[in-house]
Amino acid sequence: MVEDGMVDDGMVDDGMADDRMGEDEMAAHEDVENGASANGASAHDAPEGVAPKILARVTELPIDINEYEEFVMADTSGALVTFRGVIRNHDHGVAVSSLDYSAHPDAETFLAECCATVAAETGLRVAAAHRIGSLDIGDVALVASVAASHRAEAFAACERLVELIKSSVPIWKRQYLADGATEWVGI
Repeated sequence: MVEDGMVDDGMVDDGMADDRMGEDEMAAHEDVENGASANGASAHDAPEGVAPKILARVTELPIDINEYEEFVMADTSGALVTFRGVIRNHDHGVAVSSLDYSAHPDAETFLAECCATVAAETGLRVAAAHRIGSLDIGDVALVASVAASHRAEAFAACERLVELIKSSVPIWKRQYLADGATEWVGI
C-alpha cells in the first residue's frame, strides 16, 4: 500500500535510490519541499533546487552512528552535532541493570515526522534512529544527527530534534532495577 509517498518497504519514494540503505531495512526518507523552512526562508545548506532530506529509523539492531553522520554531512557543513542517548546504570537514584524498549507500530512514522519538522524549520539534513528491544548498560538507544554551516545552528537543531523525539515518538522503556523490580517509563 502506498500512502503519502510511503511504500511497503518503509522508504519514501523520492525517485532517487540511496545506496546506504538495504531493501529489508526499516527506513523512512522524506523530501522537505523545495528546501524551504517553515517560515519560507530558503535552505542555506542545501544546494539550490535540492531539498534537504531526512533519515529516520526504529531498529532492533545496534545503530551505526557513522551512517547517520555521513547522511547529514555536506560540503557546506562546518559543524556536525550528534546526540547519543546511552543506557545508564541508574534512574532517579535507583540502580538499573538493563531495559527493554517497546514501540508503537507507527513509531518510525512519528520519528520521521520529528525529523521532517526540524528539516523544514532549518533547511538542514536531519537523521535519527531509536533502538527497540533489550538493551544493556552502555548501549546507544537514540542517535540524532544534524550538520550545518555553523555550530550554533547545528547544536540548536539537534537539541530541537531530541526534544521532539522525546515528547512525540511512542516508544516506551521498561527498566529492570538492580533489586529485581521493574518499572515502565514514558507510558
